[in-house]
Amino acid sequence: MDIRQMKYFVAVAEELHFGRAAERLDMAQPPLSRQIKQIETEIGVLLFNRGRNAITLTQAGEQLYKRVIAILAQIDDAILEARRIGQGAEGRLRLGFVGSSTYGLLPTIVKSYRAHYPEVNLGLFPMNNARLHRALVRREIDVAFARPALADSEFQTRFLTEEALLAAVPDMFQPGPGDRFDPASAEGQNIILYPEFPRPSYADFVISNLESKGFTGFKRVFTMDLQTALSLVAIGEGVCIVPASVATGKRNGIRFLTIEPELDKTALSVSHRLDEQGVHVKNFIQIAQTVARKML
Repeated sequence: MDIRQMKYFVAVAEELHFGRAAERLDMAQPPLSRQIKQIETEIGVLLFNRGRNAITLTQAGEQLYKRVIAILAQIDDAILEARRIGQGAEGRLRLGFVGSSTYGLLPTIVKSYRAHYPEVNLGLFPMNNARLHRALVRREIDVAFARPALADSEFQTRFLTEEALLAAVPDMFQPGPGDRFDPASAEGQNIILYPEFPRPSYADFVISNLESKGFTGFKRVFTMDLQTALSLVAIGEGVCIVPASVATGKRNGIRFLTIEPELDKTALSVSHRLDEQGVHVKNFIQIAQTVARKML
């Protein structure tokens, strides 16, 4: 039995009248009768008791009706599910992100997306830029939030925001005039950088930024991620240069100071593969850009 024949059988089983069933199916009665007879021949059993004034289901027909109804319901559910996934209302979306993005736009973007598409299964994976690039190439994630951006001709990248750099310093640190951080004061002191591997990375952006302004006498201390870097700052192991949004997350033992003279700004971008045709990514990127515009 194909789906069309299943629907013929269900109509007759529910109406128990070939004329009414044919009318329900918007077809003539003789073709419907032939179809039911063909089904019985293919299955090899009688499905209907045909009386002079009425028809009834045989035991075999009753059992087949129960199973066919369940099958048609599953088909309808599958079609609805496929339609909702195709519209972006259900399904899966995997996001990779650099740790510093959790202090700025990303939480608001995720909340907005969840509000619009609550049935989508959203996977969140913290990664550095090198892992983001590899995961996007391998299709292990669908969208990547990078700082400042992932360089690849196969990616579509949109810049969401640009922000200043601040100095995360131990709370006992004595700032310069105006409660500001002068990188010259870090000469001979530890600058905590992240990530250590792989390179180049955000660490190299900070190093080149400082050196381009003539600050070269600091000691480099590498760690693997932002959270570890902030922990080292809190216990007095050095100073860390971070995006300004990181200062929105208060942390014991740390102060965030404006850097003077000002360093170059850092950017946050969102990328996906150029060949990505899924509506989930399209919807997410639209929301990300809308949130970024509003917050800026």
